[in-house]
Amino acid sequence: MGVDYYNILKVNRNATEDDLKKSYRRLAMKWHPDKNPNDKKEAEAKFKQISEAYEVLSDPQKRQIYDQHGEEGLKDMPPPGSGGFPFGGGSSKGFNPRNAEDIFAEFFGSTPFGFGSSGPGRSSRFSSDGGAMFGGFGGSNDFRSYHENLTPKKPPAVESKLPCSLEELYSGSTRKMKISRTVVDANGRQASETEILTIDVKPGWKKGTKITFPDKGNEQPGQLPADLVFVIDEKPHDVYKRDSNDLLITKKVSLAEALGGTTVQLKTLDGRDLSVPVTEIVSPGYELVVAREGMPIAKEPWNRGDLKIKFEVRFPTNLTPEQRAGLKRTLGG
Repeated sequence: MGVDYYNILKVNRNATEDDLKKSYRRLAMKWHPDKNPNDKKEAEAKFKQISEAYEVLSDPQKRQIYDQHGEEGLKDMPPPGSGGFPFGGGSSKGFNPRNAEDIFAEFFGSTPFGFGSSGPGRSSRFSSDGGAMFGGFGGSNDFRSYHENLTPKKPPAVESKLPCSLEELYSGSTRKMKISRTVVDANGRQASETEILTIDVKPGWKKGTKITFPDKGNEQPGQLPADLVFVIDEKPHDVYKRDSNDLLITKKVSLAEALGGTTVQLKTLDGRDLSVPVTEIVSPGYELVVAREGMPIAKEPWNRGDLKIKFEVRFPTNLTPEQRAGLKRTLGG
């Protein structure tokens, strides 16, 4: 058969139109000469082959002739209609594909890459006259850059807050997020699709932690899909406040408890009952630290921060004369 266009385009012989488009998009971007500055000669040859393969296999008539008679059948193919050039290569007959840059522009758009099918933006890199598709290469005057942004641009990431309770950030959780986004199909048309994303919230994650899903944002023609980023946010808690890896709590005690001692009963974020004895005098500014009862440390799963208990002393509003006298005697005042 000579040239194996199916192998060049990396598809099987039963490939659909959609298969051909997907494969061309991938291979054309990979082997474009501007993407291979260190080996332009090989890239030019590959790019030419890819364009030829797509031109033949995407046309039902040409594909049928190629399947039945191979490359020789294409060389003998009569010109379409009554006019125009024969489907010929370097001679008056033979395969002469459309301009490679025109095919490329159909898939990736002309604006982002600085060229089009006509006009001053058109590149003279590819020639469709005769069979020398790349015959003009080598001279400085027949090279026109696609600018430096041949690779489709990637738009900024799309960020969304992911509010989490302090309990989730203490014990970890699994969150399922249903997203709806715009994608570009093989024909360059925009379509909408939905997807369920799974986020494993790790114990100890802090506000501002980012979870990135590459290429899960919206896609525009001629651009790469944006990344989708979820940013952890902390919901306020009724009892605890977080300070980095530590947990803070304020407990009210009576003056008698502040002076005579007490026990603080707490419910931890993972549901445990915690009893903390207070044996020292609770003076202004006193803080009781319970080691390793704070938040898990994300980078040290075996370790935790501390629990810090601050106290608010409730002073009595009224005392009887006997109580006053008793306090003076007890306190030595």
